[in-house]
Amino acid sequence: MAGEVIAQGAEAVSHGINLVPVVALLAAGVIAVPLFKRLGLGSVLGYLAAGLLLGPSGIGLIRDPSAVLASAELGVVMFLFIIGLEMEPAKLWALRKQIFGLGVLQVAGCGAVLTGVGVLLGFSPVVSFIFGMGFVLTSTAIVMQILGERGELTTDGGQKIVSILLLEDLAIVPLLAIIAILAPSTGDESLLERFGSIGIALGAIGLLIFLGQRIMNPLFSILASVKQREVMTAAALLVVLGAALLMQVSGLSMAMGAFLAGVLLSTSTFRHQLEADVEPFRGILLGLFFLAIGMSLDLTIVADNWRIIVVAVVCYMIAKALVIYGIARALKSDHREALERAVLMSQGGEFAFVLYTTAATAGLIDAPTNAIFTATVIISMAITPFSIIALRYVLPKATQSMVGVEVAEGLNERILVIGFGRFGQITSQALLGQGHRLSIIDNDTDMIRVAAQFGMKVYYGDGARLDILHAAGAANADLVLICIDDKVAATRIAELFRTEFPLVKVMARAYDRVHAIELIKAGVDYQLREMFESAIVFGGEAIRILGAAEDEVEAVLDGVRERDRLRFEGQLLDNSDPLDLARSLLLRNAADQAREGGVDLAPAQIEKSVADAVIPPPQT
Repeated sequence: MAGEVIAQGAEAVSHGINLVPVVALLAAGVIAVPLFKRLGLGSVLGYLAAGLLLGPSGIGLIRDPSAVLASAELGVVMFLFIIGLEMEPAKLWALRKQIFGLGVLQVAGCGAVLTGVGVLLGFSPVVSFIFGMGFVLTSTAIVMQILGERGELTTDGGQKIVSILLLEDLAIVPLLAIIAILAPSTGDESLLERFGSIGIALGAIGLLIFLGQRIMNPLFSILASVKQREVMTAAALLVVLGAALLMQVSGLSMAMGAFLAGVLLSTSTFRHQLEADVEPFRGILLGLFFLAIGMSLDLTIVADNWRIIVVAVVCYMIAKALVIYGIARALKSDHREALERAVLMSQGGEFAFVLYTTAATAGLIDAPTNAIFTATVIISMAITPFSIIALRYVLPKATQSMVGVEVAEGLNERILVIGFGRFGQITSQALLGQGHRLSIIDNDTDMIRVAAQFGMKVYYGDGARLDILHAAGAANADLVLICIDDKVAATRIAELFRTEFPLVKVMARAYDRVHAIELIKAGVDYQLREMFESAIVFGGEAIRILGAAEDEVEAVLDGVRERDRLRFEGQLLDNSDPLDLARSLLLRNAADQAREGGVDLAPAQIEKSVADAVIPPPQT
């Protein structure tokens, strides 16, 4: 079957462009990625598996993965450009201790240990150093993709990982220089050439900084005045690829050039436009990069050298993870964060391929050794998504720190507030403004500590537990305000007060219309949908801006509230689904109704009809 497809592709290319590989690559990504994400395996593994299927070790539709990889590396380049756009110089300066402290410590520690592992596996010290340092360079693409999917790029733990990745990306520069120094030398002339290459590299960095600070912003201002979107897109690509080319011809990493260009443009007024223009290319090419990595895995080499590859994968991943964990714990990270970082960063990365290829070209390692090293890194990258899945089952549950937090015990104020988030904070201000004394409980210790900085005393406690309610003084309270945003817990608390503290007045924050009905049936004395009043005020301000007089605004808003009250009471009395009842009360477009009834309404009458009608969303 694959042979027939290839034959058809060969026939097609004789008549023009061969679209078979292009269509196959797109189809593989479109099918594999959603499937693997649905299975909980992540998009990266989906790309790797699809690439393995299409490559020489699979159906053989793509015969030359290196050609695909060469183009797909632009995905990593654009990815680092976008990362650079997010890294303003001030932000990088704020992270300097993590980048050049934690980052250097991890790279040096892992490099030393992995070099030792290579020696124990029988490689020479120089080859062990190359193998180990290549494996130290974690896959920026995989880790950033996983952190991005989990929304952890901006967390403290995520920022530490990003800082380490940045240092590792920068480390490829001195590592390539070391490879050049270790390469077989022919004399003084070669040494002079090496010093010359260092000077060229520094000059290229200086030129890029000058262009970024003096030329790029004025250039984009001129291009923006043309008001042609495709010109701005072309300019964005020119900046990324031009910076990458400049670094490449000077002997540095293309990714480093793109990252530096991104940093230089991070404070530009065109930053968001650049990001929007580059993002589609970045997504496609980064996916293609992972496909190419999967294609590059030669199962024949794996089969012939499976023992050394298996041992290397296990030893290198475990050794690297242990070093990362140890450094994290030594620098005061908790067990959960250290373990997660160790597992997430235990694989090799895409820059290892650059390092190994350079070493092979320089004559430091032979082709079979290069293939073994490459297979080891690829397998470690493929294992990472499975390691993340396994980590979910062994990772200890996150525990809240109780430092600076008091547990609710023996409280006796007449008013009890349960929940001190956005809703509870604003609600409490009205009560405090009238001089009332409050007992406030919340189950978020971070919120409690932040509240303390503003002079608010909030106790720790879960209001859905009867023992906590007793400790918070619920039995002696006159009024309780349920201000939490958890629908199930709010209803549970309301039911507890109805059965255990029936004399206490209960007010509750409702999530939506259905939840409000549940709360009333649970016995609350007053409920308010959290978005209802703010939406009404917002709508009133909208018609005021459009020219409505103040008395008209008040009349319209009163009508909205009254019709909503009548509809709500109807839902309470009706045994049918509240949503079905709401739909039965919806008015269709006034002009359509008028035509169906044979009545022509003037525009002003139509506007009045629409203003009189309240069309609620399914759950407000």
